[in-house]
Amino acid sequence: MALKETFYVSHGSPTLSIDDSIPAWKFFKSWKEVFPQRPSAILIISGHWDTAVPTVNVVDRNETIYDFYGFPKVMYKLVEIFISWKQGLEISGIQFDNDMDYLFNLFQLKYPAPGAPHVAKRVKELLQASGFGRVDQDTKRGLDHGAWVPLMLMYPEADIPVCQLSVSSHKDGTYHYNMGKALAPLKDEGVLIIGSGSATHNLRAIGPRNSPPAPWAVAFDSWLKIPLLKEGL
Repeated sequence: MALKETFYVSHGSPTLSIDDSIPAWKFFKSWKEVFPQRPSAILIISGHWDTAVPTVNVVDRNETIYDFYGFPKVMYKLVEIFISWKQGLEISGIQFDNDMDYLFNLFQLKYPAPGAPHVAKRVKELLQASGFGRVDQDTKRGLDHGAWVPLMLMYPEADIPVCQLSVSSHKDGTYHYNMGKALAPLKDEGVLIIGSGSATHNLRAIGPRNSPPAPWAVAFDSWLKIPLLKEGL
């Protein structure tokens, strides 16, 4: 069944997947009320996969990639130790608290959605037919957190085939806009196209929850609404 809509969502922090106190959590959990039509497959474009040329993942089953860069390095080692402790191994000289349990839960999440090789093939065909030339295929990559964090809340059953497409940050907005135009026929094939990321992404400027947004972020969002809401875009 053909789809009309294409969506861009902000996936926020990876902790969105386990923290129901984050306002966006409720929105994503109610996704099927927002968009009740079940897609035949999902093509998701994440800002966390950046390549020189357009690249699609071609896998039978998507692995869950824990590409988190916001935690101190020691935390990753502690997670390994904590997993051993959870498995019943004795770990001397270390006390674990609720925060560690929280992080452990984050790294134990899985979103084993089936891959969508047929969608990957169509993406390559459509892009090349529109003059994009080289389009690569990655037969090992799964889904990064920009893909699986929102999808885990939107489609928790993980039973819809998912294909991920990269972005190319060295290319401009026109390049990616034309990519979107080239991929539009996928909607007629029942494929839900989702862009995932954030309009602004300066982690160093993020304050405590409920802090007012930075003026430059407000200014950019206001500017962004003009072309996005323009009729016919």
